[in-house]
Amino acid sequence: MSAENIGRRPLRSRAWLGENGKNGFIARHHLRQSGLSGRQFDGRPVIGIANTWSELTPCNIHLKGLADAARRGIQQAGGTALEFPVLSLGEPFMRPSSMIYRNMMAMELEELCRANPLDAVVVLTGCDKTTPAALMALASVDIPSIMLTGGPMLNGRFRGRAVGSGTDIWRMTEGLRAGEVTQEEFAEFESCLNRSAGHCMTMGTASTMASITEALGMQLPGGAALPAVDSRRLVLAEDTGARAVELALEGLRPSAIMTREAIENALVVNAACGGSTNAVLHLLAIAGRRGVPLSLDDIDEFSRAIPLLVDLMPSGRFLMEEFAYAGGVPALMKELGDLLHTAAPTITGRTLGENVAAARNDDPEVIRPLSNPVQPAGSGTAVLRGNLAPDGAVIKVSAAEPHLLDHTGTALVFDDLESYLAVAADPDLDVTADTVLIVRGCGPRGYPGMPEVGNLPLPKKLLDQGVRDLVRISDARMSGTAYGACVLHVAPESAAGGPLALVRTGDTVRLNVAERSLDMLVDDAELARRRTELPAPPAASTRGWTRLYTDHVLQADQGVDLDFLVGSSGDEPSRSPF
Repeated sequence: MSAENIGRRPLRSRAWLGENGKNGFIARHHLRQSGLSGRQFDGRPVIGIANTWSELTPCNIHLKGLADAARRGIQQAGGTALEFPVLSLGEPFMRPSSMIYRNMMAMELEELCRANPLDAVVVLTGCDKTTPAALMALASVDIPSIMLTGGPMLNGRFRGRAVGSGTDIWRMTEGLRAGEVTQEEFAEFESCLNRSAGHCMTMGTASTMASITEALGMQLPGGAALPAVDSRRLVLAEDTGARAVELALEGLRPSAIMTREAIENALVVNAACGGSTNAVLHLLAIAGRRGVPLSLDDIDEFSRAIPLLVDLMPSGRFLMEEFAYAGGVPALMKELGDLLHTAAPTITGRTLGENVAAARNDDPEVIRPLSNPVQPAGSGTAVLRGNLAPDGAVIKVSAAEPHLLDHTGTALVFDDLESYLAVAADPDLDVTADTVLIVRGCGPRGYPGMPEVGNLPLPKKLLDQGVRDLVRISDARMSGTAYGACVLHVAPESAAGGPLALVRTGDTVRLNVAERSLDMLVDDAELARRRTELPAPPAASTRGWTRLYTDHVLQADQGVDLDFLVGSSGDEPSRSPF
């Protein structure tokens, strides 16, 4: 009996492959040219494998093998697998920032799923922006779908100790600038940091978004933390493919999974694992695609309530290997217990609570119980407001030196990143440990693309004095692997006329994280006068994606999506041209 006759739901692909006239002939005979027999499209579910593999994205280079394993699972479960490429977003190479292309990948994947004869889709992701882009796309097209993230690389090893991608890079780089690390040591460190396929093994943005995907219920349990080269990940890929066939037949869609409760679960897990500040932007965008109300205030509320339980860099000691072997996200969610919506549905067809019922924490040093957190509630991402950030800004509390969380200092202001970098090594730079360093022009429109430069390198003068943290404020992002008293995502950005454009060198700036405030101590009349002197905003790009992006991008407090992509449009394909 063919799969379409087992009495569950009509298969989408039959609108292409099941038609007996010209339209069906055109679709089927082109599949035959690739060597498929008629058995492959006689009513079996057609499952797409959307692959973000690319040699330009080293973190995703192993996804070819995962795609092969997913194909096995699809075929074993009675489906037909059709793999297709999707724009791959790699952090190491893309300029001006991979963030400018997140929305492009989301739009491409949404359109490919809608336009083609797919009953369900497996999406393979890894590097930072590929995972949120996929979640955004699936939220909009709402086709039965399941995610599989690529997994972290093995721990780096340098001179007998474990080292983490990103986090230890920033430490070693500052050490090199301070003369504490030699060029030879730096080169040796480079050669032994990334020892395998996979994304960053710290709790950076890639690991954070993989964990969030699992917390949302869009990935099979255990998928976030297993190392990329662990053979069990291939088994997980095969299981993912098999589950995709079941999803096609059951009709379980992302709209039934990515609910408000699921997003709240993601916020809880993000806080408990010390997740990246970038997750704020991505969750706002995902919620916007689903039409789920979510604000910065909601995010701050959850951050205040949830302690840090996972002892991982950059907020702790360990790396993703230890997290995986301790039990990964299922063990963490088991520890969180009633702080989660355990009745939330997931891609398995079971509830989140059912998924983690048998989970076990095998290392309570890595995954702490609620009774012994790494840091107390409120140590995650704090949302700040004030006359410098009326629509909000964020700071990762656990990553900052505690003495800087309530700080008043004199502003040193630069209009762009390049101007600051040109003088960062100047021994005569007018800067002290109390200075508030401000770099603007790095937001969604201003750069464009909101690059990860918010963890500004410290002035060489301060490094020589032994200073290792400084209050830094920008409309940029920072890598989830980074640390420091960095105020990020200031909204509105300076290029959109936000107050960040009005602050001047010599102004007094006050940061108070406990009060959730960020202000320049300048009276309103003076700010109004300065506004009249603002130069015209920089000219937008005249063509291509950058022009489309800068014309339509939303601010950080709305997730940096494009205004015309917010919301869901469904999987109904366009009419046939034949």
